Order: sequence, then structure tokens, then C-alpha cells
Amino acid sequence: MNPRASAASRTRLWWEIAIVLALSVGRSAVYSVLSLVQALTREQSLGDQSTALNPGANAEQFWDVLNQFLAQAFAFAPIALAIYLLWEPGVSAFRRIGLDFRRFGRDAGGGILLVLVIGVPGLGLYALGRVLGITVQVDASPLDSSWWTIPLLLLAALRAGLTEEVIFIGYLFDRLRRLGWGTWTIILSTAALRGAYHAYQGFGPILGNVAMGIVFGWVYHRWGRVMPLVIAHTLIDVIAFVGYPLAAGGWPGLFA
Repeated sequence: MNPRASAASRTRLWWEIAIVLALSVGRSAVYSVLSLVQALTREQSLGDQSTALNPGANAEQFWDVLNQFLAQAFAFAPIALAIYLLWEPGVSAFRRIGLDFRRFGRDAGGGILLVLVIGVPGLGLYALGRVLGITVQVDASPLDSSWWTIPLLLLAALRAGLTEEVIFIGYLFDRLRRLGWGTWTIILSTAALRGAYHAYQGFGPILGNVAMGIVFGWVYHRWGRVMPLVIAHTLIDVIAFVGYPLAAGGWPGLFA
């Protein structure tokens, strides 16, 4: 397809983008912004409110646990849809966006570097937001001793990493380029959408995720690979979902 698509092709692309976003990060972004607006209208200040990233489940309730696993599994469907739409005859979508294991060592190294560049400042922005009272308390996980807890949280981290990086970066970069958008317009637009996606957490995480989107977008423009971004995002969420609660439980005076 010509990078600057015809009028009919452009209309089809806009409809495709709208459907993909309505099924995935766009829908979540709308609910996230509404959640922030609702939080701001409460009498309780934003800094005194809290939100949970991963809901708890009663380990004794088999169906509760099963439903959470199924919810996480079905959440991979929009990722599969985006990859399917990127697929073209004779051209693997995985290879096109760099979501493969051809350069896994280099991708892993790049991912770890991004964790240091993005993850540490992100924690700082969250802490600053809590001090200023503009960020809600985020309960990353209801960590307990149940056998299913850590596998479920790891699955949630992987799902989050794939959802955001495949759709925000791999899919939208391809589609918006076809519509004739410039590189920095795409980077800033997808970064803003990423910030809206996390609006329910307050203003600190909005800024942090916009910054993350800008850095990740620039890295993808330079490297042409989604895999290091997925690795970095997944590691950041594993630290948030599993590492921090374990540390807070072991050393509550330092972390809690």
C-alpha cells in the first residue's frame, strides 16, 4: 500500500484504528479519564484516594480465581487482532514490528536499559505526586500466599506490556504513517493516549506515562523493534506487581 493512502483507503484505516482502539487501549483510556474526573469531584482529596491495578480473589473460591485467569487470557485478543491486521502476504507482522526472538540478547539488554531510564524516574514521579497530593495511592497487587497469585500477576504484567507496546507503538505507528503523519506527531499523539490510558492513577502517572511514551516512541523509531519495549514494560510491571509488595511485606518500615 502506498504510504500516503487514497481517500477510500484512508477512511478504511480510520475505521480500523477506531475499532481496534475501541476494543483495547482507547476504551480503557476513556474510562480512565472518566475515573480521574470522578475522583476530582469527590470531597476526599486525590492524594487520600486509592486504586487497585489487579483485583484480589479469594483463593478458596475456585470460580473467582478461574475467572481472573480467563479475564487475563481473553485480554490478549486485542493484541492478536492488531498483529493480524498488520499481517500482509509474505510479510510476518512479528518481523515487521520486531516482536520476535532474532535479536533477543540485544533486545533484553535494551529493555533493561529502558527500565533504568524510565522505571526509576517513574517511581520518582509517583512519589512526588503522592507528596503533592495529586496522585492516588496505587495498590499494585493483593499479594498473598496463594499458589496462583504470582503466576496471575506475571501474566498481568506480560499482558500489559504486550497490549501497550504492540498497540500504542507497533500498530499505531504503522497505521498513522500510512495516513501521512510525521514521526514526531505520531510519537506525541501516542504518548498522550498512553497518558490518558493511565489517568485514573492521577496526574503524576499521567506525566510519567507521557514521558515513557515519548522515549519508547523515539526508541522504536530508531531501533524499529517492539521487543525491547515489551521486555522493559513487562519488567517494570513485574517490579510493581510482585517486587514492591514483597519488599513492603519484608521491610514494612522501609517500603510501606
